[in-house]
Amino acid sequence: MPAKLAAVFRTVIDMLAAIPSVVFGLWGIFVVIPAIRPAANWLHETLGFIPLFSTSLSGPGLLPAAIVLAIMILPTVAAISQDALRQIPYRTEAAAYGTGATRWEAILRVMLPTAAGGIASALVLGFGRALGETMALAMLIGNASQISVSLFSPANTLASLLASNFPEAGQIERNALMYAALVLLAITLVVNVIGTYFLQLAQKRSGGR
Repeated sequence: MPAKLAAVFRTVIDMLAAIPSVVFGLWGIFVVIPAIRPAANWLHETLGFIPLFSTSLSGPGLLPAAIVLAIMILPTVAAISQDALRQIPYRTEAAAYGTGATRWEAILRVMLPTAAGGIASALVLGFGRALGETMALAMLIGNASQISVSLFSPANTLASLLASNFPEAGQIERNALMYAALVLLAITLVVNVIGTYFLQLAQKRSGGR
């Protein structure tokens, strides 16, 4: 990729990290949901017998929330994956070219397997970032306390549950919400510890660049 084009992509990804969550939520409501609703309803009409498409998309739901959340964690995954690729020793890349490998062969068969641990840690840390997201999901997921396998049905997350119900909750409800907050904290902590461990392990194996 040309250096100027790569710089443009890096700038766009860095800008995504600086956008507030509520802006992503508004963008999901006014852009993403209207854009995917026709295709989602068509899938429901044609493949409604499949549990994944068993409901129609009337508004907020799992699919628009997942799309927006994937875009939100992109900067985290991209930045850590880039660092993992930079940790590959230059001699490893040079050895691949020395054996006659093409650019794509060197990338797919040498560099990506070498940086696999760092990329895996980027995905784990991105997942941890997604677990703690609140405002955008509270606006897009539907805030329905139900379990459904359909991509188009409304649902809820622990973070959006806390944001939506805590201000108006009574004493008993607050106690239950505090337990939910502790569960969310424990899950996020475990995910981030696992991701950091994989990243450090990849850096030790690569030996630095």
